[in-house]
Amino acid sequence: MVSADFQRQLAGYGLTTAQILYRRPDHQWLLQSYVWQNYDLFPEFPELQRFLDFWRTRLEGPLHSVTVAHSKLIQPAELKAVGHEFRLH
Repeated sequence: MVSADFQRQLAGYGLTTAQILYRRPDHQWLLQSYVWQNYDLFPEFPELQRFLDFWRTRLEGPLHSVTVAHSKLIQPAELKAVGHEFRLH
């Protein structure tokens, strides 16, 4: 059985990490950090957008900034020309 995460990678999803800085509700001058990580599609990031919408509507800490890093874990193999060939008989 293939894992759901592997199936998502085959469908084009990559590992996305977002560092979210937000203001504390009780002390607006104070920033706090939250790290979110999930498989998502570049460049629209629908999963991250869904999470940020949830944050804006349900949580009290207003967002300050979001920094995103994304990496496709499954990609075409790198091929290199072979300079020599050795045969073993």
